[in-house]
Amino acid sequence: MVESIKSKLSLKINFTLEKEYCECVWDLIDHEKVKLMKKYMQHGDISCYDHSLHVSNISFRVCKKLGLDHCSAARGGLLHDLFLYDWHTDSKSYTGLHGFVHPGIALKNANEYFSLNNIEKDIIEKHMWPLTLRLPKYKESYVVLMVDKYCALFETWNLIKKY
Repeated sequence: MVESIKSKLSLKINFTLEKEYCECVWDLIDHEKVKLMKKYMQHGDISCYDHSLHVSNISFRVCKKLGLDHCSAARGGLLHDLFLYDWHTDSKSYTGLHGFVHPGIALKNANEYFSLNNIEKDIIEKHMWPLTLRLPKYKESYVVLMVDKYCALFETWNLIKKY
């Protein structure tokens, strides 16, 4: 009976994959500084937290499929925008253009609160390439930077569609 219901519903949720994702980021998700990202808007009505969660989850899935370090991609993706200010209004929190400087600020914050491996550091520091000028070192960094652009595009597109 259960098999019949499952086949009719065509359930495509992979609970094993979701559990594995949660195991990679559990210590970050519950951290007060990561939760603070909910306070800041990223694109339209999407919070920095929600944007980073989308980037993290999709990057995890892509890297898993490609046989790359999917846990580092998930963790780096979740922390890539840990700059903790409203870039739309709070220009006193940083010097320079937000697009150029926030990866360094996010990396500084992430290093302060978490133990990061080299892939995670590279992901955070270079996710805005080519604005960051220096090329990413790892394949996982390229995945996260492309997924970040993909998510930003859809978030911005949905904002434009509203108006």
